[in-house]
Amino acid sequence: MPDHAVPQRPFPRRTALKILAGGAASIALPALAAWPDKPIKIVVTFPAGGASDIVARVMAEQLGKKLGQAVVVDNRPGAGGSVGGLVVAQAPADGYTLMLSNSTPVSIGPFALEKQPYDPVESFTHIALIGNAPCVVMANSQAPIKTITDVETQARKTGRLDFGSGGPASIGHIYGELMKKAMGVNLQHIPYRGGAPMTTDLIAGIIPIGIDVLTAFVPYFKSGQLVPLAVTSASRSALVPDVPSVVEFGYRKLVLDNFFGLSGPAKMPADLVARLNTACNEILAGSDIKKKMLELGIATRPESPAAFTGFVKEQVAVLAPAVKGAGVRL
Repeated sequence: MPDHAVPQRPFPRRTALKILAGGAASIALPALAAWPDKPIKIVVTFPAGGASDIVARVMAEQLGKKLGQAVVVDNRPGAGGSVGGLVVAQAPADGYTLMLSNSTPVSIGPFALEKQPYDPVESFTHIALIGNAPCVVMANSQAPIKTITDVETQARKTGRLDFGSGGPASIGHIYGELMKKAMGVNLQHIPYRGGAPMTTDLIAGIIPIGIDVLTAFVPYFKSGQLVPLAVTSASRSALVPDVPSVVEFGYRKLVLDNFFGLSGPAKMPADLVARLNTACNEILAGSDIKKKMLELGIATRPESPAAFTGFVKEQVAVLAPAVKGAGVRL
């Protein structure tokens, strides 16, 4: 060894690991900073035209403007929302696959399957709560049913009354099962592949009553094609102030609101979740969006990811037993 040479000692293992970790962080940070560098997908667990689809398209347009990247809607209906839910639960947690979450794929659908496909809390990152919306019980305009008490009367008179919903294990389906139990009458569920085809048959008189989220049905009430019987919230909706709530008819146990939120696969990076949550909350704070959501029957409710996750846990605790108690199976 030359006199001027300095012996080269290997790095201690701990020092080497720190250097490697720092290098990994320096690689990961630019990738996160560059997000999104390709289109983002919002999976909707129902067909086009229903309440979830409408809300998703409003949020997709606004998020696209906020993030400077295209945000597209991908309709994946089936199995009470569990088809689309499973797509998101199994997707990479990179922020490019999200879900318009609501009561059906989160709090209802997975509990109506023989084998639960995912956990409503652990399988997802619940990013932002968009708002709440009641369901509405409605009737064909020619049916002899003008109030929710007429549903009970008519079912007792005929021995059976059919009701439609947006699909098996949808929130409309579960609500009908809760009505059946509360009223002690025979209500027979007629499932559809979404709210739009159910609406077509309801207007045509093929089914006498339907139950779904209020959002998409106000135009049919204004035109007289459908008759709203009651909203399922504790008080009246500002969207249809003339329609009584179920509480006004004495059905206090039938209060139930749907929710809309934005969720992603489990274990999304915290910085990415925070960025999406901030973007959603800023969108919901805009007066134009508040007005648009109100027109859809939705009371906006910006929350932190932690608060939204807590809300999901509370709703699952209420609806999961209701699904199992009603014997709903897909």
